[in-house]
Amino acid sequence: MKLWKRSVCLLLALTLVLALAGCGQSSQPASSGGEESQEGDTITIVDHNDNTVQVPRDVQRIVVCDILPLPSVLAVFFDSAEKIVGMTDTSMSAAANGLLGQLYPEILDAETGFISGTEVNIEELMTLNPDVVFYSASSPQLGQQLTEAGFAAVAISANKWDYDCIETLENWFALLGQIFPENDKTELVQSYSQEAYDLVQERVSGLSDEERERVFFLFKYSENSILTSGTHFFGNWWAEAVGAVNVAQELDVDNQAEVNLEQVYAWDPDMILITNFTSAQPQDLYDNTVGSYDWSGVSAVKNQQVYKMPLGMYRSYTPGVDTPVTLLWLAQTVYPNLFADIDIVEKTKDYYKTVFGVELTEEQAASIFAPVSDAAAGF
Repeated sequence: MKLWKRSVCLLLALTLVLALAGCGQSSQPASSGGEESQEGDTITIVDHNDNTVQVPRDVQRIVVCDILPLPSVLAVFFDSAEKIVGMTDTSMSAAANGLLGQLYPEILDAETGFISGTEVNIEELMTLNPDVVFYSASSPQLGQQLTEAGFAAVAISANKWDYDCIETLENWFALLGQIFPENDKTELVQSYSQEAYDLVQERVSGLSDEERERVFFLFKYSENSILTSGTHFFGNWWAEAVGAVNVAQELDVDNQAEVNLEQVYAWDPDMILITNFTSAQPQDLYDNTVGSYDWSGVSAVKNQQVYKMPLGMYRSYTPGVDTPVTLLWLAQTVYPNLFADIDIVEKTKDYYKTVFGVELTEEQAASIFAPVSDAAAGF
């Protein structure tokens, strides 16, 4: 009997040990894995196409597709371009010929062969092993393709805010600040941009309609075409922001609008502003070196009032890092008497140091306002 009781006790003890062991094994995933752990490793954001996207919390490798100014914004955002492993060749040409490649030469090592326009080679993109891929919100099909391929794809918009360069830049930084909160510079960018904008508005608000300069934006220019900004493109915002009149504002076309030289003569602008999306320089209009065009009868050309827009971290016609200083430069260029007290080089150095902690030399800051033709490569 004693032996039987001892056997029963041993059996019960063994059963209890196995039961406790089983409980320990079943509780392990709940405490150190599963959904809670995955959420801890990612950040959930809503991008500019209202897509909910989960992005890794620790992003080390970034690819930028067809939202061309973004690599420059990211480089200044991190004060480093080491995370940027892929971008378009058109972004690369701006980097190689502007301030971006000087300040962050590592960006010149980024791959460009994975994309042509908005056509992405998914296999080549996979070899870059990106943690996040940014693309233009105007390319939703590309976004779907990237998502279906398993990438954390984030849409960035250039036109959601009616081509307002300052508001667009602020929203870019706000979204980046959500993804990379430790680098958030949203408030600094907003503060400096608003200060620059308010200064310009204060000085141009008293201009009469007759005193407002009439400007024409030469967005792209070749032997075969002249492209400008109608009312729905960045040129119109720039003109209104400095109290000028965009002579092509009657064109109700989204993005770029094609015109002929006869139309430019009819508008007869006081000033022509050439972007860095064309290799043309002011001298090309003065000397009529492109195609068979003859600009000699246009008032802006006759009066030597043709200017090339700045190229800092990117082509300044679009929203980008240089938007606040471009606004000051443009205001001073259009109305030199109203803004004669502004030292644009010193303002630029102050902006980069105050907002991004980047110290520019006098030569680097000045180079922004003397862009080379090669920066238009790819267009």
